[in-house]
Amino acid sequence: MNSLSRDLASCSSNSAKSDENINNNDDLEVDNSRCVLLKIATLYAEQLMSDLILDVDGVAYPVHRLILCASSEVFQVMLMNREWSECKKTRIVLQENPVAASVFPQFLKYFYTGQIKISHKTVLPVLSLADKYNVSDLMTLCLEYMGQHVAQAAQRGQLIAWMQYTMACGHNKVAKACQNFFKWNLEWSWLDSDLDELEGETLAQLLQQNDLVVHNEMSVYKFVERWLNRQRESCNMPEGVERTPSDCTTNTSDSSGYSESRMQWDALVAAAFSHVRFPMMCPNQLATLLLSPLTQQHKDFFMERMAVAMSYQSGQYERVWEVQQTAGGRALFTPRLYTEDMWGSVLAVDNFHSLPCYHMRTFIFSTRPAVADVAYTDRMMEWTVELYPKGVWFRKSMLIAWSGTYDVPEAVLRTVRIAITCLSVTAPDTYLPEPDVRVKIGILVWGRQNGVAHISDVAVRVHRFSAQNRVLNIDDALDFDELNTPLYTPAQPASPGNKQGRCPKCVESNTSTEPSHLMGPNKDQLRVQVVILPLTDYCYVSPAEVAVGSDRLGP
Repeated sequence: MNSLSRDLASCSSNSAKSDENINNNDDLEVDNSRCVLLKIATLYAEQLMSDLILDVDGVAYPVHRLILCASSEVFQVMLMNREWSECKKTRIVLQENPVAASVFPQFLKYFYTGQIKISHKTVLPVLSLADKYNVSDLMTLCLEYMGQHVAQAAQRGQLIAWMQYTMACGHNKVAKACQNFFKWNLEWSWLDSDLDELEGETLAQLLQQNDLVVHNEMSVYKFVERWLNRQRESCNMPEGVERTPSDCTTNTSDSSGYSESRMQWDALVAAAFSHVRFPMMCPNQLATLLLSPLTQQHKDFFMERMAVAMSYQSGQYERVWEVQQTAGGRALFTPRLYTEDMWGSVLAVDNFHSLPCYHMRTFIFSTRPAVADVAYTDRMMEWTVELYPKGVWFRKSMLIAWSGTYDVPEAVLRTVRIAITCLSVTAPDTYLPEPDVRVKIGILVWGRQNGVAHISDVAVRVHRFSAQNRVLNIDDALDFDELNTPLYTPAQPASPGNKQGRCPKCVESNTSTEPSHLMGPNKDQLRVQVVILPLTDYCYVSPAEVAVGSDRLGP
């Protein structure tokens, strides 16, 4: 007797008991849906009374039209619409790629049982089948799984495939989560197989984003260079090989093929590097690129861009203005979120669980006043950052003004606040106001998803500091309830039924998982990085960066 038969026998026994109870109480409602589901599952397991054969990659699957039509809108149209030739057939051949065909048995079994096993390897082909045959409930399950395993997908070499598929199919929530992980963790240890799958259009779209988190712009250059090295084989261009005219005259057909491949390769290099912001590199970095073999092979392309970069670094703004008028030119002079020490500092709060409520931690650091060397001075921009990870408490106070005295009531804000104060908008010697300081501020929050550490949240603000406006408060860069759940657990004397000495109601009601933003071996360290980049009139700032808000990695 197999497992389904045993389950059916058990259901029969339960049904008999239910009938007895019904005799005693006519109004009793009985839920026997489990037995009904087992009967339906038996039809698939034992291939009973099937009226249709699905042929997938040479494998025959006996199925039932009724089940297919009830589970899939595509099958419903295919099998019930007389205008479709499949409507009258008893055997239908479905064209599926090998990966989708390998999970088709599990996909089909889901129609009968409502159960399916998915992993980081199988979720994408299962989702593709659910999309193709419009099985909406299975689509939802797959997308939920992907949203909860984005970091793990990156670790196992699946993220780029997930990202490109969801972008193409309009699954915007998961696509955005994958894009955010890629942008905010560009210097992740990507596998070569990941870069092989990354399409040029996808790379170009991501490199245009201002919230790309990298050490400096040279990191972007190296990433693109590595990606191109993986694409070189598709253009049949051996690395470091340059053909001479005599090579091309020896074989006309070979010369024609080589010329076409060379044109494809040149176009690919230009398309990829056109989004690298060379003006954001310092002169020393630009000088280093002159020695690169890639630069030597494409001198005209790179020399033009390095000339623009040196014009920006040396203050030749007429040339900069000309480049701004070109398509995408303004983005070249806009800094990304650079994590070099000269642009910010890491705020680490240890022993988070032992911190009192409304605790405040202060950090002081300095940043460069400009990206361009010509505008750089020895004087640094000074900043003070106050971090309130457990809420903000305004005590009851009294306001004394010329019109009278006013009582200010107590207030508590359930928010994670980061207060940034610019100390450089007032000259220390003359006490005269200095020019306003316009900057882009990035709040980078580290987190864990399924044990994988990464930058999980990023909040971006564009703000202008002045002598009258020296403080910027950024709230909800982290979710307060997620970080502080439970904020505290009332203690209770230990008892045989409550060995931990905690309030039973609190223990029962607290179903939340451990906060995902706490790092370290003891999972008690909050790690936040603040980066502050100066902006000029030549920078492009999107409306989303000016507006209050933040992007989150999770679904």
